[in-house]
Amino acid sequence: MGIIPRLLGMPQVLAVLLIVNLLGTIYGYWWYKVQLVETPPVFLIFVPDSPTASLFFCGVLVFFLFKKNNGLLEALAAVTLLKYGTWAAVMNIAAGAAGGDLIWSHYMLIVSHGAMALQALLFMPYYRIKVWHLAAAAVWTVHNDIIDYVYGMYPWVSSVLTDDIMHIGYFTFWLSLISVSVVYVFSVKRRQYLNL
Repeated sequence: MGIIPRLLGMPQVLAVLLIVNLLGTIYGYWWYKVQLVETPPVFLIFVPDSPTASLFFCGVLVFFLFKKNNGLLEALAAVTLLKYGTWAAVMNIAAGAAGGDLIWSHYMLIVSHGAMALQALLFMPYYRIKVWHLAAAAVWTVHNDIIDYVYGMYPWVSSVLTDDIMHIGYFTFWLSLISVSVVYVFSVKRRQYLNL
């Protein structure tokens, strides 16, 4: 086992990551506060995508600290961290490329969301995800896309991107499927191959 997987298995590292992710989760829900006030109650759970992904991962880290696994929580965390970490980084970069002004907070979002996606990948050797766990996570994730882009509950994007929202929805749907596929190949399939 390499040095990074060994480091990630250390309780001290898991505790630090839990604190960092918990603070990020709280900040993420605060970031969505204005949109949440305007969201119909039935859709509230589906709007704050990134903080919910990091909340799933906080749960995974708590289980890891107690040397336990929860495959369903791991599947939800892995898929949504990959998806929304990538999505938010791409949307901020796209806004800058389309002529929007990028300030320090945009760069912070690019880095922090990139780190979300990286965390999902780095912890792949520790996940104990079964096919049904991943199927449930896939349903949750694609259902969330439908709520976002059919019912208009998608996360607010830069004004320079609003005319492209249908393209963003299309990109987001495929990003969901790619994220599910990555978790399948590097966690579920890999563990089946190794008979772990």
